[in-house]
Amino acid sequence: MISYAIAGALAGIIELILTMPLSHDGQGHRLLQLLSAAVMTGAGLYIAGWFPRFAYIEKAGTHIWKKIEPFGRKLIPVKNCTQAFFFGIVWGWLPCGLVYSGLTLAATTGDIVKSSLTMLSFGLGTLPAVMGVGIMTGILARLSRMQYFKQTVGLLMIALALIAAMPWLNPYALTIHLRNH
Repeated sequence: MISYAIAGALAGIIELILTMPLSHDGQGHRLLQLLSAAVMTGAGLYIAGWFPRFAYIEKAGTHIWKKIEPFGRKLIPVKNCTQAFFFGIVWGWLPCGLVYSGLTLAATTGDIVKSSLTMLSFGLGTLPAVMGVGIMTGILARLSRMQYFKQTVGLLMIALALIAAMPWLNPYALTIHLRNH
């Protein structure tokens, strides 16, 4: 989760750099929202089994992983909490399309701290699933083979992408807007 928070902060910094030239009218931020929605849509289509080429995006982080992974290998076998902590930090940089989707969403927050907190929240949200993998391996293996389940998860990702692309569809944002006016 610390790695995700650091990656979120980096995404926030990159967002600031990329949108600075376009910041006078908010177009840079809007462009990143649409890019985020496109990546999330690609991830949703990939999970649903409708866009297998999205796997190439996952490979984008491979060159970074090749540089970091040897540090993690040196920590195996994990013998104490300190080693586990540092192994977790290394493991957080493993290439993952869903993490990249989260990063594109985090970059649209328009703020380094919010971007970092978005990825920390992403990590906290995935923690139960990661911890439950060992316990629920059989169930997860069966679910991952069910096309209907994968399509449902993919469609949920696409729905989130639509909310990212069209913030006015977000019921939470609508509630806040109505309360403030």
